[in-house]
Order: sequence, then structure tokens, then C-alpha cells
Amino acid sequence: MANFTEKAIKESFVKLLNDKPLTKITVKDIVEDCGINRNSFYYHYRDIPDLLENIVSEITAAAIEKYPSVNSLGECLSASMSFVLENRRAVFHIYNSVSRDMFEKALMKLCGYVVGRYLDTAFEKKNVSDRDKALFARCLKCELFGLIIDWLNEGMKDDAIKDLERIAQLGRGLSDLISEEV
Repeated sequence: MANFTEKAIKESFVKLLNDKPLTKITVKDIVEDCGINRNSFYYHYRDIPDLLENIVSEITAAAIEKYPSVNSLGECLSASMSFVLENRRAVFHIYNSVSRDMFEKALMKLCGYVVGRYLDTAFEKKNVSDRDKALFARCLKCELFGLIIDWLNEGMKDDAIKDLERIAQLGRGLSDLISEEV
């Protein structure tokens, strides 16, 4: 029963977040939308920021689980952007709220994970030191994170997605180039 109620609360919240800014959503809005009472909400969550943090953590964990390995920079991008693309307005509302730092931490964690999986694959048969791999992972993680943040700052325009995909295409063979130079 608790799983059903939690799921209903989360679905209602994301639905509302796709319709209006985070600051305009109340616990009353959520419980009315999903047909539960306030006590049921507070049984599961302390407040709306607690609910939001739970959702973001869950989405990040699900994306990580979905990508046990990453074979290309394009996959890094897909893994990092999947929820964002499906819930543009909700993400935009979170990004433009006081909860932005929590969103950015989760995004950075996800970017770090997918880049790490990609580099594990890309450098699997290459003689690259752990230190060099860690440095490259840090650089790519920050690059991916920065590209997504820049896209958010630019208003999440569709043409930026094409640019991100092109950057991923340009990065193909990057591991070969780097391992040759090392």
C-alpha cells in the first residue's frame, strides 16, 4: 500500500511540476491531485523539498541502473538527458528554483557515472594509467555537465540537442587519439 501511495504522490508532483513552478505547488495541490489526505503525504515525506530530493535521487539511480555500461559519448548524453527531455518543464522549474543545487549535484553524479562507464569501455584494452583515466573522466564529466547546464540556461532549445549530439559524434575515436598521445 505504501508503494502505491508514494507512487501516486510522486506522479502527481511531477505532473504539477510540468504545469507550474515549484514555488507554486503546495502539499494541498499534491494531495488533491492524487486523492489522498495530508497525513498520508506527511507519513511518507517531511515536505515538498524532501519529496523532490527523493524523486531526483530515484531518477538518478534508475538512470545509473539502466546503463551498466556505456559504449559511446552519445550514450553518455542519452543517459544524462533522458529524464530532462521527457519532463522539460518540470526540470526547468526545478532548475529555476531554490532546489537548483540539489538538481545540479544529482546531474553531476549522473554525468560522472556515465563518463566513467564510457571510459571503462573505451580504455578497456588500452595502456592508460589510472591517473590519466581519472583526469580525463573529470574533464569529460565537467564538459557533459556544462553542456547540459548551458542548454538549460539557453532555454532548452531543440537545436541545442542536435549540437550536443554532434559534439558526441565528434568525440568518437577520442579514446584512440588520447591513448596514442599518452
